[in-house]
Amino acid sequence: MRCAHTVAQVRDSEAAAFARLEAEGRPEETLMRRAAAGLAYAVADYLRGAGGSVYGARVVVLAGAGNNGGDAMYAAAALADRGARVDALLLSPEKAHPNALAALRVAGGRVREELGDYDVAIDGIVGIGGSGPLRADAAAVVDALKQRGVPFVAVDTPSGVDVDTGRIDGPHVEAELTVTFGTHKIAHLVDPAALACGSVHLVDIGLELPPCAVEALQEADVAALLPRPEPEAQKYTRGVVGIRAGSEQYRGAGVLSVSGANTGLVGMVRYVPADGEEGGAAVQLVQAAHPEVVVGAGRVQAWVVGSGGGESAEKQLASALADDVPVVVDADALAAVTGPVGRPAVLTPHAGELARMLGVERTEVESDQLGHARTAAEKCDAVVLLKNRHTLAVRPDGTARVTTVGPPWLATAGAGDVLAGLIGALLAAGLEPYDAASVGSWLHGAAATLASRSGPITAMDVARAVPSVCTALLGDTRSL
Repeated sequence: MRCAHTVAQVRDSEAAAFARLEAEGRPEETLMRRAAAGLAYAVADYLRGAGGSVYGARVVVLAGAGNNGGDAMYAAAALADRGARVDALLLSPEKAHPNALAALRVAGGRVREELGDYDVAIDGIVGIGGSGPLRADAAAVVDALKQRGVPFVAVDTPSGVDVDTGRIDGPHVEAELTVTFGTHKIAHLVDPAALACGSVHLVDIGLELPPCAVEALQEADVAALLPRPEPEAQKYTRGVVGIRAGSEQYRGAGVLSVSGANTGLVGMVRYVPADGEEGGAAVQLVQAAHPEVVVGAGRVQAWVVGSGGGESAEKQLASALADDVPVVVDADALAAVTGPVGRPAVLTPHAGELARMLGVERTEVESDQLGHARTAAEKCDAVVLLKNRHTLAVRPDGTARVTTVGPPWLATAGAGDVLAGLIGALLAAGLEPYDAASVGSWLHGAAATLASRSGPITAMDVARAVPSVCTALLGDTRSL
């Protein structure tokens, strides 16, 4: 599990680590030295990966007040010792970390007031304790370097992003690489801040951390949660998922939702068209693609409702809720959810749909994805899966998981219908809504990655790749 902690949790862990070091008679700067060593190694590795080397590299350090600037200057001193030409621009000269600044000067680094030409900039402007966008003077320096094409390596988090929410409210650093210490922070996983982090490199500095506020499933976690049939299993005990999706207007949605559900994770899939016409074109398409699917209402362990349902979606949602089983509410059916669902449920909006549910602008949701997903989860007393580049699964209590797998090619029509069906199958197989949503999202992203192989894909490609992903997980998880 990749865990992301809040600033308060990190500060408490650092204080405890400082106390241990003091009791052992070691200097307080031990943690900073560990962090700086990891940062220097990561910057050197970045320079080599860009086709250069540390010796002769032109490095500028943007050093703010306190420990964040200290980490950056200690790392820069290590790079200077290895032959880099290092300049430091002190954005708060009177508050610069004195020992780190002295170490930089001893190593041959220069303090400058004007920018030169550089191969990389180290962002040590604001640490995790900062808040709000960059001040005007810092923003001007960052913009000047950006205009010159200088890449940034951020220390802990890119300066100007909100560490605990993932929000971005103004000028900020856009990093190629972020080097963080002890643990991931929420901004590393949650967009839009995560997008500004670039690649994230974690340096272990010996912190003992509490349970995390936000987490991201990894292959081994998904493998542990994946439903497996018992030796005596038969199709009904493995779970039956019902799909109420598709219509004469959106005939393909039924096929796609059924395709997501019919990936082998349950014993049976039932299909009920949203318009109720069991002999209609939507049914014919589903039966042609999936002859094993049973058409017509019947007993199920979970329902999936809404994908391409059109005007019938609200009625179909009411029918599904009458069965008193867990439900996945997608697309058109989301408009009918105005309060607590009254059943174990997963709601699967994209940003625009969530904005309509909450009565806000889409841009507001996109700028504070975690905050709005938490609001909707509490309001509806359901798990909310906010679909985006980094998809969020959020419980009513605010606990969250982030899906970080999946290529940009996954942004394709019908992919959400496949995802809804996949989550419904996992619900029917026995997973709780939070696990079904987060595992389903992970499998969806991993299947897209497998199907894409760095090229274009369609929604059906994703559905077809799910069994292969599951097979790999149930065998050697390193094969993905």
